[in-house]
Amino acid sequence: MIIFNFSVKHVISCRGGFFYFFFIIVLTLISSNSDAKIKAGVAKIEITDRTAGLVNDPLYVKALVLDDGLTRMVIITLDVVALEEIGPVKAGYISKVRLQIQKELNIPVSNILINSSHCHGVVRDDVDELTVLAVKEASKNLVSVKVGSGVGFENRIMENRRFKMKDGTQTDARRAYSLPPDKDIAEIGPIDPEIGILRIDKQNGENLAVLYNFAVHPIEGVPNGGNTADIIGFASKVIEDNLKGTALFLQGCAGDINPINYKSVDIPADAEPLGNMLGLSVLKALAKIKVIEGGKLNIISRSMELPRADFAKRIVALESEQTKLLRSLKGTNVNLKSFISLNAKYNYSNDYPSFYGQRYLHDKLLGRNDMMRLDSINKRDIFNYQSNIYIMERLTRVQTNLSLVRMHQEKSGDAKSINVEMLGVKIGDMSLITFPGELTVQIGLNIKSKAPNEFTFVAGYTNGYIYYAPTAKQLLNTGEAQEDCDTNLAPEWQKIFESEAAKILDSL
Repeated sequence: MIIFNFSVKHVISCRGGFFYFFFIIVLTLISSNSDAKIKAGVAKIEITDRTAGLVNDPLYVKALVLDDGLTRMVIITLDVVALEEIGPVKAGYISKVRLQIQKELNIPVSNILINSSHCHGVVRDDVDELTVLAVKEASKNLVSVKVGSGVGFENRIMENRRFKMKDGTQTDARRAYSLPPDKDIAEIGPIDPEIGILRIDKQNGENLAVLYNFAVHPIEGVPNGGNTADIIGFASKVIEDNLKGTALFLQGCAGDINPINYKSVDIPADAEPLGNMLGLSVLKALAKIKVIEGGKLNIISRSMELPRADFAKRIVALESEQTKLLRSLKGTNVNLKSFISLNAKYNYSNDYPSFYGQRYLHDKLLGRNDMMRLDSINKRDIFNYQSNIYIMERLTRVQTNLSLVRMHQEKSGDAKSINVEMLGVKIGDMSLITFPGELTVQIGLNIKSKAPNEFTFVAGYTNGYIYYAPTAKQLLNTGEAQEDCDTNLAPEWQKIFESEAAKILDSL
């Protein structure tokens, strides 16, 4: 701290000297600020649970500690499905990790960002201890760095899983239930092909770390069904093998995004080629990013209340739809075995499906219609059975959603709101907004389109987990998309969140 101690009389008598002295102080402070360097340290530790069955590839916790002399913060990424609530990371993990880091390294709890990749791998029970260890290792390795931001592009590995139906409702694509008939689908939702990238290099030009943000659901799996970090594990390996630094992934707004061809039944699910494409796209963008000296860190923490969903009316509507669908099932003479053979025959030949054509012609010669009558009966039963299949498929979607809204309604009790934590982060010329839910892609597109900084990115799945966070329009949908039911949020949440995100970004 600089203390000025002289009289007013002295200032008046030496006004020229005072202003000269003041000018020198200002220049010194500006020079000192511009000469400030960001220091960074990085570490990664394997957290794979190797007792949980076959392991295809390892899962990691990675830590990036940053310090500009005034602010110290840490970014932690984990190859897990979520932070508490669902998956192997148990309740209490976040508070335990953050308090331990604050105690041992004097990094404020509000300056600790923890993000899950949302892969469905299984990690060790002591993942909290390993997380703290990774941060401590990273803090020991602080070196002066140069940083630079940029964007990459990748649109080949993902697709939006929500469909707008011709009747105005919406549904989604999951392995838990069937797709609706092609003829009923009107359009699909958007994707976000932008890869947000922060490049961190040592003073000698070697890469220390790459922080990349992207919206993709890493739930593809691998052919052998083993434990895997999925798309993100393969992408990060490609980056690290080529740069020798550490690649840390921040999951984006992937709530309504699937891996491309997620519903395919023709070839084994394989995340590796998708991850390789993402990794190569990051490398391509990295080659164009220029790193610079200096830069500042800034972090803003906000806690806010968001309106909680009330599913009472939705439960009644879904129960009514369930009953309606059950009552619409039709009687039919065929079962699955006979339906398969009949369906093949009646698709093969429209004129003579049941037998050779000569038999039909013989009946006609004798003035009979035995074969044609049989065809009429079979066609009716085929139609009824096929209708029942579509009804069954809808029932699986309705039943899945009904169980979810009942669960959330029961857990919420009388609560009218839910508390969430947001972080605004500025690292050099990169800005970042975080949220603990599975934001759908349109939320991220909205925030980035209005942000004052060109390099603004959005990370969901951060510092907690509150299930899906769809747009207001998606939540007001009366269809069969799971995102609308597996959520704690009322439609009004979107406007509140996006408004707060804009304020934080303006303040960074």
